[in-house]
Amino acid sequence: MKTIFSLHNKNIWVLGGAGYLGQSVVTLLHSLGAKVICIDLAERAQEFVSSQSFDGQVRAETLDVSDIDQIDQNLDDLLAKYAVPDGLVNLTFGSTASKLEDLQYQDFDKANQMNLTSTFAICRKVGAEMLKEGKGNLVLFSSMYGMGSPYPEVYDPTLIKNPIEYGVGKAGVIQMTKYLAVHYGKGGIRCNCISPGPFPNPGVQQSQPDFVNKLAEKSPMGRIGKAEEIAGAVAFLLTDASSYINGHNLVVDGGWTSW
Repeated sequence: MKTIFSLHNKNIWVLGGAGYLGQSVVTLLHSLGAKVICIDLAERAQEFVSSQSFDGQVRAETLDVSDIDQIDQNLDDLLAKYAVPDGLVNLTFGSTASKLEDLQYQDFDKANQMNLTSTFAICRKVGAEMLKEGKGNLVLFSSMYGMGSPYPEVYDPTLIKNPIEYGVGKAGVIQMTKYLAVHYGKGGIRCNCISPGPFPNPGVQQSQPDFVNKLAEKSPMGRIGKAEEIAGAVAFLLTDASSYINGHNLVVDGGWTSW
Protein backbone atom coordinates (compact mmCIF):
# COMPACT_ATOMS: atom_id res chain seq x y z
CA MET A 1 0.00 0.00 0.00
CA LYS A 2 2.91 2.36 0.64
CA THR A 3 3.90 2.28 -3.03
CA ILE A 4 0.58 3.44 -4.49
CA PHE A 5 1.52 7.08 -3.89
CA SER A 6 5.01 6.67 -5.33
CA LEU A 7 6.26 8.01 -8.65
CA HIS A 8 9.75 6.60 -8.23
CA ASN A 9 11.59 6.58 -11.58
CA LYS A 10 8.42 7.42 -13.50
CA ASN A 11 8.98 9.50 -16.63
CA ILE A 12 6.56 12.45 -16.41
CA TRP A 13 6.25 15.31 -18.89
CA VAL A 14 4.76 18.58 -17.63
CA LEU A 15 3.75 21.00 -20.37
CA GLY A 16 3.47 24.52 -19.00
CA GLY A 17 5.78 23.39 -16.22
CA ALA A 18 7.40 26.80 -15.70
CA GLY A 19 4.13 28.60 -15.01
CA TYR A 20 2.72 29.47 -11.59
CA LEU A 21 0.86 26.19 -11.07
CA GLY A 22 3.28 24.21 -13.23
CA GLN A 23 6.27 25.00 -11.04
CA SER A 24 4.53 23.60 -8.01
CA VAL A 25 3.55 20.48 -9.98
CA VAL A 26 7.10 19.89 -11.20
CA THR A 27 8.52 20.38 -7.70
CA LEU A 28 6.13 17.93 -6.06
CA LEU A 29 6.51 15.26 -8.75
CA HIS A 30 10.28 15.49 -8.37
CA SER A 31 9.97 15.06 -4.59
CA LEU A 32 7.91 11.90 -5.18
CA GLY A 33 10.74 10.37 -7.18
CA ALA A 34 9.65 11.13 -10.75
CA LYS A 35 12.01 11.97 -13.58
CA VAL A 36 10.34 15.14 -14.80
CA ILE A 37 10.61 16.85 -18.17
CA CYS A 38 9.59 20.47 -17.64
CA ILE A 39 8.35 21.84 -20.98
CA ASP A 40 7.48 25.46 -21.63
CA LEU A 41 7.93 28.44 -23.96
CA ALA A 42 11.30 29.83 -25.03
CA GLU A 43 13.75 29.78 -22.12
CA ARG A 44 11.16 29.70 -19.34
CA ALA A 45 11.65 26.02 -18.51
CA GLN A 46 15.46 26.32 -18.47
CA GLU A 47 15.36 29.38 -16.25
CA PHE A 48 13.05 27.69 -13.75
CA VAL A 49 14.92 24.37 -13.65
CA SER A 50 18.28 26.13 -13.33
CA SER A 51 16.99 28.12 -10.35
CA GLN A 52 16.09 24.97 -8.40
CA SER A 53 18.02 22.13 -6.75
CA PHE A 54 16.62 19.19 -8.70
CA ASP A 55 19.83 17.10 -8.75
CA GLY A 56 19.55 16.42 -12.46
CA GLN A 57 16.20 14.65 -12.11
CA VAL A 58 14.32 17.48 -13.86
CA ARG A 59 15.15 18.36 -17.45
CA ALA A 60 14.05 21.49 -19.31
CA GLU A 61 12.69 21.52 -22.85
CA THR A 62 11.02 24.07 -25.12
CA LEU A 63 7.70 23.63 -26.92
CA ASP A 64 5.36 26.25 -28.36
CA VAL A 65 1.89 24.68 -28.47
CA SER A 66 0.60 27.62 -30.52
CA ASP A 67 2.73 26.42 -33.46
CA ILE A 68 0.33 23.68 -34.50
CA ASP A 69 2.27 22.81 -37.66
CA GLN A 70 5.35 21.87 -35.64
CA ILE A 71 3.75 20.00 -32.75
CA ASP A 72 4.08 16.50 -34.22
CA GLN A 73 7.73 17.01 -35.15
CA ASN A 74 8.56 18.56 -31.78
CA LEU A 75 6.87 15.69 -29.96
CA ASP A 76 8.71 13.16 -32.13
CA ASP A 77 11.97 14.81 -31.07
CA LEU A 78 11.00 14.62 -27.38
CA LEU A 79 9.92 10.99 -27.72
CA ALA A 80 13.21 10.10 -29.37
CA LYS A 81 15.15 11.86 -26.62
CA TYR A 82 13.22 10.76 -23.54
CA ALA A 83 11.14 7.73 -24.66
CA VAL A 84 7.40 7.39 -24.08
CA PRO A 85 6.34 9.10 -20.85
CA ASP A 86 4.52 7.21 -18.11
CA GLY A 87 2.47 10.34 -17.60
CA LEU A 88 1.80 13.62 -19.38
CA VAL A 89 0.39 16.73 -17.70
CA ASN A 90 -0.80 19.60 -19.88
CA LEU A 91 -1.24 22.97 -18.16
CA THR A 92 -0.94 25.06 -21.33
CA PHE A 93 -3.78 27.34 -22.40
CA GLY A 94 -4.68 30.21 -24.70
CA SER A 95 -6.68 33.30 -23.84
CA THR A 96 -7.12 36.97 -24.65
CA ALA A 97 -7.78 39.98 -22.45
CA SER A 98 -10.77 41.12 -24.51
CA LYS A 99 -14.30 42.01 -23.56
CA LEU A 100 -16.95 39.96 -25.33
CA GLU A 101 -17.96 43.01 -27.36
CA ASP A 102 -14.37 43.62 -28.53
CA LEU A 103 -13.20 40.04 -29.13
CA GLN A 104 -12.18 39.41 -32.74
CA TYR A 105 -13.15 36.15 -34.41
CA GLN A 106 -9.57 35.35 -35.31
CA ASP A 107 -8.44 35.85 -31.70
CA PHE A 108 -11.19 33.51 -30.50
CA ASP A 109 -9.96 30.90 -32.98
CA LYS A 110 -6.29 31.40 -32.08
CA ALA A 111 -6.94 30.95 -28.36
CA ASN A 112 -8.87 27.75 -28.87
CA GLN A 113 -6.33 26.39 -31.28
CA MET A 114 -4.12 26.31 -28.19
CA ASN A 115 -6.83 25.17 -25.78
CA LEU A 116 -8.37 22.48 -27.98
CA THR A 117 -6.55 21.72 -31.23
CA SER A 118 -3.08 21.64 -29.67
CA THR A 119 -4.32 19.59 -26.71
CA PHE A 120 -5.91 17.12 -29.11
CA ALA A 121 -2.71 16.91 -31.19
CA ILE A 122 -0.53 16.34 -28.13
CA CYS A 123 -2.79 13.70 -26.64
CA ARG A 124 -3.22 11.83 -29.92
CA LYS A 125 0.50 11.74 -30.65
CA VAL A 126 1.60 10.73 -27.15
CA GLY A 127 -1.47 8.53 -26.61
CA ALA A 128 -0.62 6.49 -29.71
CA GLU A 129 2.86 5.85 -28.32
CA MET A 130 1.46 4.97 -24.91
CA LEU A 131 -0.81 2.42 -26.59
CA LYS A 132 2.25 0.62 -27.93
CA GLU A 133 3.52 0.38 -24.35
CA GLY A 134 0.15 -0.75 -23.01
CA LYS A 135 0.16 1.88 -20.28
CA GLY A 136 0.07 5.61 -19.73
CA ASN A 137 -1.60 8.48 -17.97
CA LEU A 138 -2.88 11.78 -19.36
CA VAL A 139 -3.79 14.66 -17.02
CA LEU A 140 -5.36 17.66 -18.71
CA PHE A 141 -6.42 21.01 -17.28
CA SER A 142 -9.86 22.53 -17.46
CA SER A 143 -11.18 25.24 -15.10
CA MET A 144 -14.14 26.23 -12.97
CA TYR A 145 -14.91 28.48 -15.96
CA GLY A 146 -15.31 25.35 -18.07
CA MET A 147 -18.34 24.54 -15.92
CA GLY A 148 -19.83 27.95 -15.22
CA SER A 149 -19.70 31.62 -16.09
CA PRO A 150 -17.58 34.23 -14.28
CA TYR A 151 -19.33 35.64 -11.22
CA PRO A 152 -20.02 39.30 -12.20
CA GLU A 153 -19.85 40.81 -8.70
CA VAL A 154 -16.23 39.72 -8.33
CA TYR A 155 -15.15 42.07 -11.11
CA ASP A 156 -15.26 45.83 -10.65
CA PRO A 157 -15.86 48.02 -13.74
CA THR A 158 -12.14 48.43 -14.43
CA LEU A 159 -11.55 44.69 -14.77
CA ILE A 160 -12.31 42.41 -17.70
CA LYS A 161 -14.23 39.26 -16.78
CA ASN A 162 -12.61 35.94 -17.50
CA PRO A 163 -12.98 35.93 -21.31
CA ILE A 164 -15.48 33.77 -23.15
CA GLU A 165 -12.98 31.90 -25.34
CA TYR A 166 -11.15 30.64 -22.25
CA GLY A 167 -14.26 29.11 -20.73
CA VAL A 168 -15.38 27.63 -24.05
CA GLY A 169 -11.99 26.00 -24.50
CA LYS A 170 -11.93 24.63 -20.96
CA ALA A 171 -15.42 23.18 -21.36
CA GLY A 172 -14.10 21.41 -24.45
CA VAL A 173 -11.21 19.96 -22.45
CA ILE A 174 -13.67 18.25 -20.10
CA GLN A 175 -15.39 16.56 -23.04
CA MET A 176 -12.05 15.68 -24.64
CA THR A 177 -11.01 14.06 -21.37
CA LYS A 178 -14.06 11.83 -21.37
CA TYR A 179 -13.64 10.92 -25.03
CA LEU A 180 -9.97 10.01 -24.64
CA ALA A 181 -10.68 8.04 -21.47
CA VAL A 182 -13.09 5.83 -23.38
CA HIS A 183 -10.98 5.67 -26.53
CA TYR A 184 -7.77 4.65 -24.77
CA GLY A 185 -9.12 2.91 -21.67
CA LYS A 186 -8.82 -0.70 -22.82
CA GLY A 187 -5.28 0.02 -23.95
CA GLY A 188 -4.17 0.63 -20.37
CA ILE A 189 -4.24 4.42 -20.59
CA ARG A 190 -6.18 6.70 -18.27
CA CYS A 191 -7.18 10.26 -19.01
CA ASN A 192 -8.47 12.69 -16.39
CA CYS A 193 -8.57 16.45 -16.00
CA ILE A 194 -8.36 18.95 -13.17
CA SER A 195 -10.53 22.06 -12.89
CA PRO A 196 -8.89 24.65 -10.63
CA GLY A 197 -11.01 27.27 -8.94
CA PRO A 198 -9.63 30.64 -7.78
CA PHE A 199 -5.84 30.38 -8.10
CA PRO A 200 -4.74 33.91 -9.13
CA ASN A 201 -1.04 34.10 -9.89
CA PRO A 202 1.31 36.14 -7.66
CA GLY A 203 1.26 39.09 -10.06
CA VAL A 204 -2.51 39.38 -9.81
CA GLN A 205 -2.39 38.88 -6.05
CA GLN A 206 0.02 41.79 -5.75
CA SER A 207 -1.57 44.18 -8.26
CA GLN A 208 -5.27 43.44 -7.66
CA PRO A 209 -5.71 42.82 -3.89
CA ASP A 210 -9.37 43.93 -3.90
CA PHE A 211 -10.17 41.47 -6.68
CA VAL A 212 -8.36 38.67 -4.85
CA ASN A 213 -10.27 39.46 -1.64
CA LYS A 214 -13.54 39.22 -3.54
CA LEU A 215 -12.50 35.85 -4.94
CA ALA A 216 -11.71 34.67 -1.43
CA GLU A 217 -15.05 35.90 -0.09
CA LYS A 218 -16.90 34.01 -2.85
CA SER A 219 -15.20 30.75 -1.88
CA PRO A 220 -16.94 28.66 0.81
CA MET A 221 -13.51 28.21 2.41
CA GLY A 222 -12.97 31.96 2.55
CA ARG A 223 -9.64 31.97 0.73
CA ILE A 224 -8.02 31.50 -2.66
CA GLY A 225 -6.18 28.31 -3.56
CA LYS A 226 -2.49 27.63 -3.05
CA ALA A 227 -0.41 26.30 -5.94
CA GLU A 228 0.64 23.20 -4.00
CA GLU A 229 -3.02 22.23 -3.66
CA ILE A 230 -3.16 21.77 -7.42
CA ALA A 231 0.12 19.86 -7.38
CA GLY A 232 -1.29 17.35 -4.92
CA ALA A 233 -4.27 16.66 -7.18
CA VAL A 234 -1.97 16.10 -10.16
CA ALA A 235 0.24 13.72 -8.20
CA PHE A 236 -2.81 11.74 -7.05
CA LEU A 237 -4.05 11.27 -10.62
CA LEU A 238 -0.60 10.16 -11.78
CA THR A 239 -0.07 7.54 -9.07
CA ASP A 240 -1.60 4.10 -8.60
CA ALA A 241 -3.70 5.59 -5.80
CA SER A 242 -6.10 6.64 -8.57
CA SER A 243 -5.72 3.52 -10.72
CA TYR A 244 -9.50 3.08 -11.28
CA ILE A 245 -10.24 6.76 -11.90
CA ASN A 246 -10.72 7.47 -15.59
CA GLY A 247 -12.57 10.16 -17.53
CA HIS A 248 -13.00 12.22 -14.38
CA ASN A 249 -12.98 16.00 -13.93
CA LEU A 250 -11.41 16.60 -10.52
CA VAL A 251 -12.64 19.98 -9.27
CA VAL A 252 -10.15 21.74 -6.98
CA ASP A 253 -11.98 24.95 -6.16
CA GLY A 254 -12.54 25.13 -2.41
CA GLY A 255 -16.24 24.57 -3.05
CA TRP A 256 -16.64 27.53 -5.45
CA THR A 257 -18.90 25.59 -7.83
CA SER A 258 -21.01 24.21 -4.95
CA TRP A 259 -23.05 27.40 -4.52
